[in-house]
Amino acid sequence: MKIFLDTSVLIAAVIENHEHHKSSYEILDRVQNGQDVGYVSGHSLLEMYAVLTRLPLPTRHTPEQALLTIDENIVQYFIISVLKEMEYPAFIRESGLAGIVGGTIYDRLHLSCAIRVEVEKLYTLNLRHFVALAPGDLKLKIVSP
Repeated sequence: MKIFLDTSVLIAAVIENHEHHKSSYEILDRVQNGQDVGYVSGHSLLEMYAVLTRLPLPTRHTPEQALLTIDENIVQYFIISVLKEMEYPAFIRESGLAGIVGGTIYDRLHLSCAIRVEVEKLYTLNLRHFVALAPGDLKLKIVSP
């Protein structure tokens, strides 16, 4: 199955004391073991690095630890989906016309990257936000771990 994980699930999967670790890790493990084909947006890698290096101590990662965590758990196993260079101006224009504000634009970016690769399921811990932004048929594919 082609699945897409947003940043919230990736973080939960790699942080053992996260309240959603077990269920998120099970999804990550399915990708790492080849049971599912995993996709993430390129932006998720940046968000993941930012979060890991800003977590409260003692969970906070050093930059080196964050790089290692992302490389060993995500980059080696997931296909990275990104918008093409010339798609960004149109994406921003459409987002503005749709009334998207603040960080919600990043959720919309994740959705666009998921649509690009035609995923069968999108996992997020921000279910309400993603469902509200998703086009019709994708809404039914968005689930929480």
